[in-house]
Amino acid sequence: MDLRDFYLLAALIACLRLDSAIAQELIYTIREELPENVPIGNIPKDLNISHINAATGTSASLVYRLVSKAGDAPLVKVSSSTGEIFTTSNRIDREKLCAGASYAEENECFFELEVVILPNDFFRLIKIKIIVKDTNDNAPMFPSPVINISIPENTLINSRFPIPSATDPDTGVNGVQHYELLNGQSVFGLDIVETPEGEKWPQLIVQQNLDREQKDTYVMKIKVEDGGTPQKSSTAILQVTVSDVNDNRPVFKEGQVEVHIPENAPVGTSVIQLHATDADIGSNAEIRYIFGAQVAPATKRLFALNNTTGLITVQRSLDREETAIHKVTVLASDGSSTPARATVTINVTDVNDNPPNIDLRYIISPINGTVYLSEKDPVNTKIALITVSDKDTDVNGKVICFIEREVPFHLKAVYDNQYLLETSSLLDYEGTKEFSFKIVASDSGKPSLNQTALVRVKLEDENDNPPIFSQPVIELSVSENNRRGLYLTTISATDEDSGKNADIVYQLGPNASFFDLDRKTGVLTASRVFDREEQERFIFTVTARDNGTPPLQSQAAVIVTVLDENDNSPKFTHNHFQFFVSENLPKYSTVGVITVTDADAGENKAVTLSILNDNENFVLDPYSGVIKSNVSFDREQQSSYTFDVKAIDGGQPPRSSTAKVTINVMDVNDNSPVVIYPPSNTSFKLVPLSAIPGSVVAEVFAVDIDTGMNAELKYTIVSGNNKGLFRIDPVTGNITLEEKPAPTDVGLHRLVVNISDLGYPKSLHTLVLVFLYVNDTAGNASYIYDLIRRTMETPLDRNIGDSSQPYQNEDYLTIMIAIVAGAMVVIVVIFVTVLVRCRHASRFKAAQRSKQGAEWMSPNQENKQNKKKKRKKRKSPKSSLLNFVTIEESKPDDAVHEPINGTISLPAELEEQSIGRFDWGPAPPTTFKPNSPDLAKHYKSASPQSAFHLKPDTPISVKKHHVIQELPLDNTFVGGCDTLSKRSSTSSDHFSASECSSQGGFKTKGPLHTRQVNEHFYWSISTAYKCPVNQY
Repeated sequence: MDLRDFYLLAALIACLRLDSAIAQELIYTIREELPENVPIGNIPKDLNISHINAATGTSASLVYRLVSKAGDAPLVKVSSSTGEIFTTSNRIDREKLCAGASYAEENECFFELEVVILPNDFFRLIKIKIIVKDTNDNAPMFPSPVINISIPENTLINSRFPIPSATDPDTGVNGVQHYELLNGQSVFGLDIVETPEGEKWPQLIVQQNLDREQKDTYVMKIKVEDGGTPQKSSTAILQVTVSDVNDNRPVFKEGQVEVHIPENAPVGTSVIQLHATDADIGSNAEIRYIFGAQVAPATKRLFALNNTTGLITVQRSLDREETAIHKVTVLASDGSSTPARATVTINVTDVNDNPPNIDLRYIISPINGTVYLSEKDPVNTKIALITVSDKDTDVNGKVICFIEREVPFHLKAVYDNQYLLETSSLLDYEGTKEFSFKIVASDSGKPSLNQTALVRVKLEDENDNPPIFSQPVIELSVSENNRRGLYLTTISATDEDSGKNADIVYQLGPNASFFDLDRKTGVLTASRVFDREEQERFIFTVTARDNGTPPLQSQAAVIVTVLDENDNSPKFTHNHFQFFVSENLPKYSTVGVITVTDADAGENKAVTLSILNDNENFVLDPYSGVIKSNVSFDREQQSSYTFDVKAIDGGQPPRSSTAKVTINVMDVNDNSPVVIYPPSNTSFKLVPLSAIPGSVVAEVFAVDIDTGMNAELKYTIVSGNNKGLFRIDPVTGNITLEEKPAPTDVGLHRLVVNISDLGYPKSLHTLVLVFLYVNDTAGNASYIYDLIRRTMETPLDRNIGDSSQPYQNEDYLTIMIAIVAGAMVVIVVIFVTVLVRCRHASRFKAAQRSKQGAEWMSPNQENKQNKKKKRKKRKSPKSSLLNFVTIEESKPDDAVHEPINGTISLPAELEEQSIGRFDWGPAPPTTFKPNSPDLAKHYKSASPQSAFHLKPDTPISVKKHHVIQELPLDNTFVGGCDTLSKRSSTSSDHFSASECSSQGGFKTKGPLHTRQVNEHFYWSISTAYKCPVNQY
């Protein structure tokens, strides 16, 4: 017995002795196509592995490591700390994993892997077998989307014709289970024949007699389904061609044939000679052999079939290791629609043509193909897992494994074909620094084939002393705003080892981006400029590491404190503080707080506040920032206050900053509405009996100098509308007819309108009188004005109709006669005026007269200059002066039941840009009694100046009207009896005095100007005049 035979025998004996203590096997079953991170098993739990060292009784941290080839894409992963097995992102596809294998359900598809448990004291090799179960992820498919079948026309009913079977890569119930014929037209049916191998072959059944001359083609669909969940299916077009008669079909001598052929058979070797016979003669007996549709394309590439003789030969090299069994279906056709079928099973036998394979998987990762071990590694240190295999079978596939020469390593068998390479004795770096040896794998074939693998192992010196710092905690301090590269300190450590194991390098830990450390000298410097306000203290670690393998290291803590400098100015929380206070707030009230910060520390952050430019309206606490008022607020006088505040810190030198402060005075509802329209409490408007319901007969307009909801107004009729003839819009103040006036409604109507704001918490309001005269005409204005004067004696909470019925009805005939006479006089005056003075009558005025038959009445006085301007295009006034009418009530809570005590004030007016300046003369004498109801007598006395001019750049906010009626100084009729007729005249004469007799007539010093508003003419009739008034 030579040395080689001895090694072979020793390896064989080692292969038979398996160490069950370190070699264990687990089997798991999973479904294919699982997503990533699905748990498969738990190695320590499933094997009941204890983490307690039996020798020492101490607990140890086990490491689980998957043994795999470099570059492999693992299908599973193992947690190194817990030993749990999970799926990876690499999809497990059963059909791909077990491609070429039989799909019978009893044949398992699996893959194997190995896991080692470290450290060495707990070492185990776990062999894991994972069985992959099939899921229904493939639909059954026919070999072709269109299947053509030819059937003779004399085919008997219930005759059967084979249909190419569908295939499904899935197995079991997920494979082909059911066929269905769609649109069989009652001519054909479908039957399923199951073969001994479990295959399902569909057959087409003829159910009616065929006649090719009547119909020679039938097109149907055939559907195949599997049994999976969810169920998958596919369809193919089945086209049946009816052919002429061929009575006999070919017949094979043997329908099932099995042959064997070695895998090294040369190309051209005969496999089998098939022979079929046909009872027909002539062309119907000529047989042609072809492969069936079920034959795989790979099989057709390996074998050739002679179409005439039926001889099957090898046309390409065979490889049993690739495919061991080939099933070939051969059809023999004589041209009829029903060929004969024979199945040939070709078994490829093994030949020892494959050398053993050595799969070397390192447990200790090699560096450039070399495994590095420490000289202190214990005996039985695991280096690699070696798996030997041979693609051949039987004796040709039996492999033994051994080490070629004597080294301090050996192979330990753990499974039939797996070995552990481990140390067999203690290693000595000083004795041998490097080992290089071969592992041999040899099969038992004749002749035997071998394979070798080279293993290189290098030993390393041990590094067992870490560096030691002289101080475990190093404390430093540095002022902020330092220069870059400032030296801080030198850090040092020592190591008791020698050589490269004693060479120390220094490294900064995390949170040390503001520092630089020399790796060799340990000099610590500042890499950035420190800002104490951003970070006051830095705490980080310094690591000293030697150059040993593996390197040892230790750490020291470094604490750097940054000292403050006065480098930050005080900072206000806002550049512009805005506070809001209510008006009427008492003096010395708190109106706001100024907040300011300083990022410095100590005296550098002590801040003092002061006001720069306030004129002592406010007081500021220099330390708390509280602002208190030194004035009482009135929003109508001043709506906001603005001043600057300065903050200065206590640093050296001190730093300061400023901010703006605005105190906004919020409105309080302390102003009642002021009436603009009607122009006085003695004005009236004519409402003709022909007015239709819904038409606007008058309007009331007021303003409130408050703001917001305090200036939002609401209009209501509180008295005088007992018949419900009128209605006022609560928002616009427009008074409209609710129903058409009746003869009984003729006369004067006094409406008491309440104008209230929506202020909070208390609403303020004002009353105004609106007189409406219901009649077709208003010829006798003096009579109407007398009625108005007499109604002033009636309390506001009573309707004038209750006590003034005589005002309207007792002299009705006299009134009618006066109206007719007045109308005639007006007509005559107008006619004469037009003939004498207005030869070119204004069409525009005539149109206005027709539209404004029922408008407010007030005197119309215009000078020659205004007449010329009216011929030009009318321009909206840019601004107007409001004539305010304010009625002050003695009891605002019950305004309806109180008489009116009011004053009317007329400030300086504004007029259009084309008017220029006007100089009002001294106040004309008036004839009003002290108790006169005409409030217009107060206009002149309330005027702040005698002369005024238009200010185009002074806008006035008017909410409901864009232009406002401008009134004369007093609200009396100042023209002559023909003044109203002059309104429609184009004469350029100025009228400067009254032509008729009156008790209080006066002459004006200059021309008076009346502005037209919204196409309306406003007349105000004074009781002092006795002359008739012409009406438009």
